Amino acid sequence: MKFIAIVGTNATKSYNRKLLQFMRSHFANEAQIEVAEIKDIPLFCEDYAQTPKSVLDLAAKIQAADGVIFGTPEYDHDIPAALKSVIEWLSWKVHPLTKKPVMIVGASLGNLGTVQAQESLRRILDSPGLGSFVLPGFQFLLGRAEAAFDDKGNLTDQGTVAWLEQCFTGFVNYATALEELQQAAKRQPEPKKAPAKAPTRNKEQEAKSAFKALDAIDTTTGASETEDDLSFEEANGITFVMDDDDPTDTTTSASTKKEEPTSEPEPPAMIYTEDALTSASVTKEQPTKPTTQIDTTTGASES
Repeated sequence: MKFIAIVGTNATKSYNRKLLQFMRSHFANEAQIEVAEIKDIPLFCEDYAQTPKSVLDLAAKIQAADGVIFGTPEYDHDIPAALKSVIEWLSWKVHPLTKKPVMIVGASLGNLGTVQAQESLRRILDSPGLGSFVLPGFQFLLGRAEAAFDDKGNLTDQGTVAWLEQCFTGFVNYATALEELQQAAKRQPEPKKAPAKAPTRNKEQEAKSAFKALDAIDTTTGASETEDDLSFEEANGITFVMDDDDPTDTTTSASTKKEEPTSEPEPPAMIYTEDALTSASVTKEQPTKPTTQIDTTTGASES
């Protein structure tokens, strides 16, 4: 496989450059690694009429590679301004990092390596216009970088080398898997369109039949108006009785609404004697006709 390793600083002396150069020689049998510099790339500015040639050259190398390795220092808990400027160039008019496998490593003078700078770079590479596939689950942090290399530029601690080898093997497998997925997606044939079904009936005839069926429907009850069909009352076993037993009365509704009585019955007449004028307890009732019992439910007499 072929990878391009980008030195994430424009400084002349850099432990991250040393780290990438060590990876180039140490993994020479597993992959071809080209170390690329960013010190000649100008600060990003949208005032440029055209993208600088140095940016286009770097973009071409990224496009031709199977993956990218970023070696970033940590300045003030973040990546250097020079590296951020380069990434802005690579997400403006050219986008070589889109869907590109990326591995992040870092070296610093502190104990924590470049943990915060790496997290920031992961977030940046996930932004719109970039969308890189950053290697998950592996994070190589080289702390105390001034004492980590010998005079030949090799890492001296074998545990550190073993972890770097494990991270790099994971990146090779990750880049290989992504390449296979992308190739499989290109080979996948387009789904065939299902043949259009032949119409079973003429659409105009179907419309006429539908209107004819609507005309035969009684929209009041939902029953058919044809003569052979039963009426709504016969179909449902309902018999309606007029309140006044007058079959000719057309004012009575067939619904269950009850007719209110037209007038209230008069109270029985009371005759007061002379004693009643002085005492309310002495009263005599004048015999009256029997009061007709009223059915308050229907308003009809029960007699």
